[in-house]
Amino acid sequence: MIKTLKYLAHRRARPQRYRFLKPLLVHESFNAAQLQAFQQQQFSAMVHFAREHTAFYRRHYPQQPAADVDATTLPILTKQMVIDQRDEMVAGGLDQPGLKTSHTGGSTGTPLAYYYTDEKIERMRAGMMRSYRWAGWRQGDKVLNFWGARHDIKRQRTLGDRLRRYVAAEQTLGAWEFNEADLQQWAKHIRRWRPVLLQGYASILAELARFVSDNRLRMPGTIKGVFSTAEVLYDRQRSLIETAFGCPVYNQYGCREVPNIATQCAHGNLHIFSDLVKLESVPVDGEDRLLVTSLTNRLMPMIRYELGDLGRLREGQCPCGSPFPLLELDVCRSNDLIVTPGGRKVYPSYFVHLLDGQSDIQHYQFRQLALNHVQLKICAPPALVDRVGLILTPQLQRDLGQDMKLSVEHVDSIPRARSGKHRFVIGLQPDPVE
Repeated sequence: MIKTLKYLAHRRARPQRYRFLKPLLVHESFNAAQLQAFQQQQFSAMVHFAREHTAFYRRHYPQQPAADVDATTLPILTKQMVIDQRDEMVAGGLDQPGLKTSHTGGSTGTPLAYYYTDEKIERMRAGMMRSYRWAGWRQGDKVLNFWGARHDIKRQRTLGDRLRRYVAAEQTLGAWEFNEADLQQWAKHIRRWRPVLLQGYASILAELARFVSDNRLRMPGTIKGVFSTAEVLYDRQRSLIETAFGCPVYNQYGCREVPNIATQCAHGNLHIFSDLVKLESVPVDGEDRLLVTSLTNRLMPMIRYELGDLGRLREGQCPCGSPFPLLELDVCRSNDLIVTPGGRKVYPSYFVHLLDGQSDIQHYQFRQLALNHVQLKICAPPALVDRVGLILTPQLQRDLGQDMKLSVEHVDSIPRARSGKHRFVIGLQPDPVE
């Protein structure tokens, strides 16, 4: 009864989210041909809308595209283009009400800012709710998040804040840094709160799973699934998590600019949400690079946007019966934990978001050289490099310990890893679960 009342209250509080969810559930009953036709219709409409309503795409597409747009005839949108010309990509101008700015973490080495409104958030959350249903979650079931980005977590300051969180049946624990005591408290909270889903960064979930298994803690039988996001999910991490929590792990793929690109089903296959995005795999310099187009974001259209990730579209159907096409990822996002002299483990997003808002930075990389020494290589104007060092050193010493040293090095380029990815944070030791 209480669960039903909470669901009804949440639906009343978030009507737009549930309105967006309704057609997404209908699309699950489409066959492959219907989905493909729907996607093509939405893609062509987005291309024509962008050319008509934004200065950037009028210049980007000098010729009027055909009514039924062939994606391969259009140029690729790079992160640098978004950085340089993002204001001209906004349909309706920058003075429209409700316009907000957010920043990517730069997990592929190039941070950028982009514009959004609350509608984007509600569409994203509707897509997440559809994914949750694949694990058996239903509206009103509890979801516990372990999140590594400090700026994403708002303090619950008022009674109204706490009431909204209660109605949403969702909690978020800050996990940008943690130690054994934190893992113990998180495990206790799971046993006490009894969520249906866990969700978080792969490395955080794996560390928690290790603690649970090492201490032979029994997790509640309410947990139906664990959703891993924001990082590469390695096989050993998946095994640790599934053993500790006794349920399947569902890997998610997306980015801040274009969320809800793909989610894994219970059979372990990544399904592309082709009613929300058009995903392409394009060979460039011997690599299969992924391009994505959001089919719903008309505020700041992202068309054939190069994600910086590698992967291929797979043929065939999944035994789960979903009509959504399949994706095989080579590399998503690879992260390392940083260990402080005091033994604390600091999540990479702490370092990534130190540079939020610095849009003049082309590339960067943090590397831990010793327990008390972090190096920052940065491609940016020299004056900015000097200023970054002066600003970040006292912040690192405040947060990570007075003994922590930061050395900043101006470089013209940063070599990529063997995988083709740029690693934005490299720890002192290899990832033990990679």
